[in-house]
Amino acid sequence: MKKIKNDTRRNFLKSTLALGTGLLLMPNNVIGTAKAPYPLKGLTDKEPSLRNKKVLYVYGGWDGHEPEKSVEIFVPWMRSEGAEVVVSDSLDSYLDEDLMKSVDLIVQIWTMGEITGDQERGLLNAVRSGAGLAGWHGGLCDSFRNNVQYQFMTGGQWVAHPGGVIDYHVTVIDHDDPVTAGLKDFDMHSEQYYMHVDPNMKVLATTRFSGEHDSWIEGCTMPVVWKKYYGNGRVFYSSLGHVMKDFEVPQALEIQKRGIRWAAESKYHPFEEWRNPVYKG
Repeated sequence: MKKIKNDTRRNFLKSTLALGTGLLLMPNNVIGTAKAPYPLKGLTDKEPSLRNKKVLYVYGGWDGHEPEKSVEIFVPWMRSEGAEVVVSDSLDSYLDEDLMKSVDLIVQIWTMGEITGDQERGLLNAVRSGAGLAGWHGGLCDSFRNNVQYQFMTGGQWVAHPGGVIDYHVTVIDHDDPVTAGLKDFDMHSEQYYMHVDPNMKVLATTRFSGEHDSWIEGCTMPVVWKKYYGNGRVFYSSLGHVMKDFEVPQALEIQKRGIRWAAESKYHPFEEWRNPVYKG
């Protein structure tokens, strides 16, 4: 896949990736959602969809989370679903007011970086005004450790992964929400994220810590997947996805795809009831 470098705002607006072949093999699932308050840019059904949505995909930061490889996986899939995707490896994309007003969804995969005040304001304002935001693992919730307003938006911040890459279990606790409906509990071999989290969100899946590596957290139940709002914008997060191989687990991949679709509908549906801070499972 052609690689695009965006060093300036001017170059960014000229840059997109060539359309790649779809790499994700999971079939699309038909799931319901609320009726839109006005026409959805030509969308005729009621399922969350990327069709005719404009997506900004921003990647970078720590290479260990394979941000560039994620582009090769997720961008062709989004385009195969009918999205117009603009890809950037620069946080300067958040400075372009016209671009940020035009996007339906921002997917950010950027770990352990620094963001300027102007860049952060551009991102926060876009989501607060109705653009959706989606991401996973450290690419969304370990991005800018010094920026508390950013963390207020995303709903969580990574603080530890006891034992490093280990075997752990994920429990689906919401079987009615379209993002997790019909999915069973599953196992992962990856980093089990311990996070500081926002109580003002809807938790869809959790994990429980055994205490093997840090005895004082034995029995602690931690959110793994959630959805929330920041202003008018939908925010979706999954702590799964340390490396792209993690998405070979079908449930991890399907949850991420559904969450991206849900967040992309932010401007076209009324608010959902999202508060569900009770971590069961």
